[in-house]
Amino acid sequence: MTSSSRLRALLPDLAPWRASADFRRLWVAGLVTNFGSFLTFVALPVQMKVLTGSAVAVGAIGAVELVPLVVFGLYGGELADALDKRKLIVYTEAGQGVLCAGLLVNAVTPNPAVWPLYVVAALSAALGAVQRPAMDSLTPRIVAHEHLPAAGALNSLQWTVSGVAGPAFAGVVVAYAGLGWAYAADLATFVVSVALIVGIAASPASHGATKPSLRSVAEGARYAWSRKELLGTYVIDLAAMFFAMPLAVLPFLADELDAEWSLGLMYATVPAGSLLVSLTGGWTSRIHRHGRMVALAAVCWGLAMAGAGVAHNLWLVLLFLMLGGCCDMVSGIFRAAIWNQTIPDELRGRLAGIELLSYSVGPQLGQVRAGGMAAWTSVRTSVWAGGVICVGAVGALALCLPKLMAYDVRTNEHAVRSRSAREGGAPASV
Repeated sequence: MTSSSRLRALLPDLAPWRASADFRRLWVAGLVTNFGSFLTFVALPVQMKVLTGSAVAVGAIGAVELVPLVVFGLYGGELADALDKRKLIVYTEAGQGVLCAGLLVNAVTPNPAVWPLYVVAALSAALGAVQRPAMDSLTPRIVAHEHLPAAGALNSLQWTVSGVAGPAFAGVVVAYAGLGWAYAADLATFVVSVALIVGIAASPASHGATKPSLRSVAEGARYAWSRKELLGTYVIDLAAMFFAMPLAVLPFLADELDAEWSLGLMYATVPAGSLLVSLTGGWTSRIHRHGRMVALAAVCWGLAMAGAGVAHNLWLVLLFLMLGGCCDMVSGIFRAAIWNQTIPDELRGRLAGIELLSYSVGPQLGQVRAGGMAAWTSVRTSVWAGGVICVGAVGALALCLPKLMAYDVRTNEHAVRSRSAREGGAPASV
């Protein structure tokens, strides 16, 4: 193999981008809106820290987001199966823009209040929970089955590019222009993303879709429970994020390092690590035992966070955070591959709702854990101890999840059935 061939093997596969105009629109819209959302992602905890000076108050942002995520994540999966996915995405995106306008108004008042920050965080979590299942379940409809792993890698690239640029830009904007400008820029990105998504073709409910109901939610939950390899991806990610997600205490860690200017970099380094994996993610298509990679990446994530908590040099902290981002992206790529290549179309929205809980509830609970442990012990202990506990928890879970460890996309019955159904032009059945 020549050097140019080896380089092409590492670079992202652009087949989904070339083959689907709707995927291109959705991808660009996601890039724009994610960039803006990362501005608010940095500005909100900074504003809370300025107004309260409390790590617990910052960590409580995750607590107020938790209930809306759980309730509306499951309901959002129902809606994604029962309604037109594109319309659902457009309406929730517009709603997020309205909430961002509320943050802007509060920020520019002479005496900003704390309670609007919690209210907007909760409502934004609800809208995001409704939107994400529709977004995730739309991708398999507009991308060919054999291109789904590549589409997952490109979607990860989209997130990481905005995740690096957004926090870094936010750090500069908040420090030199003010919180209001960060919220205003985020509001502008919602306008652009809505305009792009409107141009995507309609995506109505599948013929086998049922009306939203508790019975329908239970059907999705039963299917997830019956698929132990799917269940394994959920619980491992929950454990990794709950025990080792340090984002809530990063503003205080920057203070401890006497480098307040570095906060934007701290928030950007995790996505920067993810970006590095996304840009060199061609190797992922040659891995078939996805379950083992999910568990290994989660263990390495915990080790990286432990290193960030122990290190006293700012640049070492940033390096460990970036390594954690690499591991998180590897885990995300292979979790998404398992989900996208094995779940039947008529259940995809409801399962996307459960998936949303697995990769969103963990970080929210992790914020509460990180803030509470920091107040109880210290900021550094909160970070390194969480990483160590993460390693032990994931290792124990891997021993208890033989089906996840044995998962091979070439032979798994659900992957084979889904692949055969897509090649035959018929939806895969449960």
